[in-house]
Amino acid sequence: MLTKTSLSAMRVLTYLGLHGHGEPLSPRYLAEQLGESPTYLAKVVRHLVKARILRAHRGVMGGVVLEQSPEAITLLAVVEACQGRILADFCEDTGRLSQTCAFHQAAAELHDAIVSVLSHWTLADLLKKPHPSKSLGKNMKCCMDAIPPVRP
Repeated sequence: MLTKTSLSAMRVLTYLGLHGHGEPLSPRYLAEQLGESPTYLAKVVRHLVKARILRAHRGVMGGVVLEQSPEAITLLAVVEACQGRILADFCEDTGRLSQTCAFHQAAAELHDAIVSVLSHWTLADLLKKPHPSKSLGKNMKCCMDAIPPVRP
């Protein structure tokens, strides 16, 4: 459902929210911190800059910062920046959902649920609990594990 690009974007944004402190961080530095390919992460960052989720600063001390507050960045905006608009185009849209096939109705319901959930969750929500509880132990693999914890 979510592509590698969208998941990498979530990690970049979470890292910037936890560690960025408003200072520009280069895509290369972010790649090192997150264990990603610098070339690939630069592509991810370009998607986020183009969508105005991140702002790019040029120059020797350049890098990227959050363009918006964490509360304003929805997961839907991130996914659509990386994957394009979420569409439910399985059948031709007639504008009369009740008259379409059952599969079309199910797909429309699924689409609405996905858009609703991704619209509800924000970067601020991710920043509240960026890692799983330690009580789960090391047996649980989490896609956010690459983000270093904030040191007190």
